[in-house]
Amino acid sequence: MSDEHRVQFLSRPRVVRRLWWLFAVLLALTVLAQAVFYVKGYFTVDGWFGFGAVYGFLCCLLMVLLARVLGAVLKRPRDYYRERDDA
Repeated sequence: MSDEHRVQFLSRPRVVRRLWWLFAVLLALTVLAQAVFYVKGYFTVDGWFGFGAVYGFLCCLLMVLLARVLGAVLKRPRDYYRERDDA
């Protein structure tokens, strides 16, 4: 069996590249769909073109940053679970 078949499907660079392109096209189509379908917002801002995509991206970015800060605050030392030498 060749090395390429041993690598997991989603770890192959060609598959990852194609998935990025697929998701980028789907995102673009989703944003462009707002040009076809009328979106009535409750506030002024949420009726803007592409607001959902920008809002979703910013919320995701905020969650990732918050998770990194939370991870740094809750992090334990490397030897936290190691038995103590003085016991």
